[in-house]
Amino acid sequence: MTDITPTKTHRDENFPVASLLIAPQHRATILAFYRFVRAADDIADSAVLSAPEKIERLDCLEAGLLGNADAGVEASTLRNALAARNLSPRHAQDLLMAFRTDATKLRYRDWDDLIGYCTYSAMPVGRFVLDVHGENRRTWPASDGLCAALQIINHLQDCGQDYRSLDRVYIPLDAMERNRVKIEDLGAERASTALRNCVRDLSSRTRELLQDAAPFSMLIDDLRLALEVAVIHRLALDLVGRLMRRDPLSERVHHNKAEVAGLAAAAILMALPRRAARRPVDPPRKVQDV
Repeated sequence: MTDITPTKTHRDENFPVASLLIAPQHRATILAFYRFVRAADDIADSAVLSAPEKIERLDCLEAGLLGNADAGVEASTLRNALAARNLSPRHAQDLLMAFRTDATKLRYRDWDDLIGYCTYSAMPVGRFVLDVHGENRRTWPASDGLCAALQIINHLQDCGQDYRSLDRVYIPLDAMERNRVKIEDLGAERASTALRNCVRDLSSRTRELLQDAAPFSMLIDDLRLALEVAVIHRLALDLVGRLMRRDPLSERVHHNKAEVAGLAAAAILMALPRRAARRPVDPPRKVQDV
């Protein structure tokens, strides 16, 4: 079988993963989850594996996660980490469902179809981190909104690369039709005016998700996790702003390390006084349950 080379580490992601803000006793468990998910994501995004081969490998990972097969170090490490904390494998299994979808589904009908995908591709990540910290599940709806927004931001940033390398298009077809965008426009060196307008429209809807998720950090009991969430939320707002202004096909719409550091520091400085005066906050409306 063809080996799949890891494409990223947790330090290469768009948003912080188990940063130093997270308490040390939680970091190893979150990183075990990340490495398992990264291995599955790399399988789903492989340009050399066929769809049936991808499904077979993802099924093998799940079997390893559940202790029914030897599927490599990522599955066994996460299985042991979950057992040590008495945590369910459900969130990892939900993500595997999304990666199976990636292996076979190349287009999304509308916004609801895309959010349905995010239910399995993004929301389980936030829910897992909250469970690791023992947070109340009333935080889940706000987490779901933030995680869906992060996923859609990634899709918009990488829309050209996803199309060129995998013929995969996450931009909903009805949004493309409204803006008179052709699928082939995603392969151009520069985005057309129509594609720029389409990306702006979707960025605006993503910003609404972030607005709904604004109370999230204040719902979290663990201070360090709350600060990490505040940082992620601030980074996401800034990226949405970039997508409103920049061409994702020809301009940089990712943060560099200096930008991340500056935005993170500003988010922490703003969050700390609010945490000191923290009051109970009603959780936002539910995005979608798994």
